[in-house]
Amino acid sequence: MILRQAFVEANQRLNAAGIAGAPRDARALLAAATGLTPDRVLLEGDMELRDENRFEEMVTRRISGEPVSKIIGRRLFWGREFTITHDTLDPRPETETLISAALERGPVETFVDLGTGSGVIAVTLLAEWAQARAVATDLSPAALQVAETNARTHGVSERLSFLQAHKEGAWFPDGLTRYDMILSNPPYISSEEMRDLSREVLEHDPHMALTPGGDGLDAYRAICAQGTRYLNQGGTILVEIGFAQGAAVLDIFCKAGFRNVQCLADLDGRDRVIVAEKA
Repeated sequence: MILRQAFVEANQRLNAAGIAGAPRDARALLAAATGLTPDRVLLEGDMELRDENRFEEMVTRRISGEPVSKIIGRRLFWGREFTITHDTLDPRPETETLISAALERGPVETFVDLGTGSGVIAVTLLAEWAQARAVATDLSPAALQVAETNARTHGVSERLSFLQAHKEGAWFPDGLTRYDMILSNPPYISSEEMRDLSREVLEHDPHMALTPGGDGLDAYRAICAQGTRYLNQGGTILVEIGFAQGAAVLDIFCKAGFRNVQCLADLDGRDRVIVAEKA
């Protein structure tokens, strides 16, 4: 089978299964199966597809609801390609709002990324700030291994240390000191909202990276309660939030005594990042 035919058939099957963006997904999967870039797949339409079985398996997995990024094991974020697995949260474009906000307030010499997952936040900022050093923490040892892989891939591993938290809700594990900046994309989906998540998220992202249970705000309460002791004077905290949590998280930070607390919107105009400074 040639690539053109493989693309047409995969696109038809994905469309029939109700997959949004079927042409895009078919092209991405075909690129992964052939080693070509997505923009080259159709240009090389007469090329023979050597491993039809592998491509068939990938299309079948997508029809079952598995995200393309988890099938091919990588995701583009802030212009760089990151390894991801089922042990890590699939990075969303909205998280780039956090990166943008951090870059506007940097560079800094030191920072900590709490709940790093695949490491996209820590690795991206270190790649942008050539002199910075950072620590990345996570409860999951498997996630930390993925983050280490991404740090090596992007040449920042010598400036990034890793700490495993050993207790759920312990956002500041032993070994941390003081930093110029604290960043986190913590679990923030409420128990009630979990029921409405798509299959792509609910069945393929680790639940502990999605929700703390209850109202979804526990991580912010914990980070606020302990954060000032880990910040240098004048240091900044930036956290990602759910689009409906702006007022609630602003209130948590203000009551904890932070100053210059702001809520920033993502590109769709939805509340996405809280920024606050140590008083």
